Amino acid sequence: MTRVRFEVPVRRTARRLLPTLAVLGIIVPSIAGAADPVIDRKLKGFDAYLETIVKDWNVPGLGVGVVAKNRLVFARGYGFRDFGRKLPFTPKTTVPIASNTKLFTAVATGLLVEDGKLDWDKPVRQFVPDIQFFNDDLSAKVTIRDMLSHRTGITRHDTIWYKSDFTRKELFERLKYLEPSQPMRQTFLYNNMMYAGAGYVIELLSGKTWEDFVRERLLQPLGMTGTVFSIDDLEKQADHGVPFTERRDSFELYEIPYYREAAGVAPAGAINSNLEDMSKWLIALMNDGKAGGRTVIPAGVLKATLQPAIALPNTQLEARGYGELLNPAYGMGRFTASYRGHLLTYHGGDINGFHSQVSCMPNDGVGVIVLVIGDHAAPLYNVVSYNAYERLLGMDLTPWSERALDIRLKSKDAGKQARAKAGGERVAGTKPSHPLEDYVGEYEHPAYGVLTIAQQDAGLLFDFHKIRLPLTHFHYDRFDTPDDEQDGKWSVNFSTNPQGEIDKAVVSLDEAEVSFVRRIPATLFALEMLRPYAGTYETPTGAKFEVLLKENGVLGLAFPGQPFQTLIPWRPRRFRVKEFSDTLFEFVVSDGKVTALKQIDPSGEYTFARK
Repeated sequence: MTRVRFEVPVRRTARRLLPTLAVLGIIVPSIAGAADPVIDRKLKGFDAYLETIVKDWNVPGLGVGVVAKNRLVFARGYGFRDFGRKLPFTPKTTVPIASNTKLFTAVATGLLVEDGKLDWDKPVRQFVPDIQFFNDDLSAKVTIRDMLSHRTGITRHDTIWYKSDFTRKELFERLKYLEPSQPMRQTFLYNNMMYAGAGYVIELLSGKTWEDFVRERLLQPLGMTGTVFSIDDLEKQADHGVPFTERRDSFELYEIPYYREAAGVAPAGAINSNLEDMSKWLIALMNDGKAGGRTVIPAGVLKATLQPAIALPNTQLEARGYGELLNPAYGMGRFTASYRGHLLTYHGGDINGFHSQVSCMPNDGVGVIVLVIGDHAAPLYNVVSYNAYERLLGMDLTPWSERALDIRLKSKDAGKQARAKAGGERVAGTKPSHPLEDYVGEYEHPAYGVLTIAQQDAGLLFDFHKIRLPLTHFHYDRFDTPDDEQDGKWSVNFSTNPQGEIDKAVVSLDEAEVSFVRRIPATLFALEMLRPYAGTYETPTGAKFEVLLKENGVLGLAFPGQPFQTLIPWRPRRFRVKEFSDTLFEFVVSDGKVTALKQIDPSGEYTFARK
């Protein structure tokens, strides 16, 4: 299965490469303001360090900016914005910043709080009655702070939006299908869907699209003229980044597609920007929302985003013994932590081929922006940021790059070895329980959408959210795709109903298995199809009952003195009931007229004549 991002990544690392594999270190001069002798002295050697980083990590392209107080004092590009054409990375190179979009959404939400249209800590439903969560308790309690601080108790479910064409409204409507895995406000569970939902809340309350609201209230006042919301607009920029990454089993760099399907989930990660524009954002964050001598963002809004809302464990200390970053917490759209005794606020951003980090030490008046091309080089945004802070604060330098390179070497080798052993659990000599054509069809989940299984040549085709891969028999009723370099490996386990029909496809997605149920053709729900079945029927003992078609189009059984029992269309003339999968109801048609209703279950077959 594919792995999706818009998050602070799992700490992946790389090894030191041979010179023949290294990226040439193209360096673009700084466009920052007048030289600051103090900063220049503190950053002595930083430029050479970054050149070495680019070579050691086989980085296609890297951009680094440093802000001190209210000025961009260092802004340089290294390597290439387009590795294939050898075009240099510059301070104007526009790239996706992925989850660094989240703070824009949190701040935009804060503007609505300031406008009196929303409240951080009152249930969202008080302001947006249409919002629905998995149960009434969640719907009555979830606040916008809960949504923006990843503390709803609902895990990420990224495969809902990844490579899908769901609109923002459709993602918003899918929140009600996401079952919590933890109690509210107790566990940090990163969730891009909640940010998509918050973006739609902004639209409902402001009457503007999320893009227009962010552009008008934040980007334009800050002068962020090179910042855009789509890959199409990114490509219109004369100086834009092109996604390259390293092959998983070698050190070859190759071009990969842009991630384009971000419109629905845009409030979680669709902004594209550059060092120059992001420095304007960071300066405003570091200076109580002021830019150009005026307040663009109310200081209270920024303070609210910094306020810790949910604590995180010290995983790096516990897992690896690294104690530099301690006691992290999440506010809204950004983390806070202590870095060697200094308050650090930060957020990472990750999407196919591009990685970023925007951070600052507000009490020390310094901030760092890191933009990285290359999935294998994602950990560099921490490596570079920490090194910059240690230089600016006059600290001894921690060997972050060496640590991370060692981890990457081991991770790369471990992944290669693991893939070589894939399929070892296969049971030889088995075959599918049905002919291949019986597996063909559309399978649906209310949140994840439609999984299509089609026939392709002599086999099957897996088609889900623009991921199309061959699907071949593994054993029994399990079918697997190849392990694709970009789209990953997918495994589908089909199951049958009590009647022996293939009716479900189970796939491991995100943090749990997801069951896709065979989709029923919409024609079977049409009123003209259901209307002939309505009428009075009689049991073999002479008791009468009704088959009713309600105004909302629901067909069901109405026995005197018993609750209405819905009939769910399954096949032409065949219906199921929710309570019993081993029970079918089938209408009998003779000479074009409905003459009887059969109930078929393990105990036998009963016929009810139509009166």
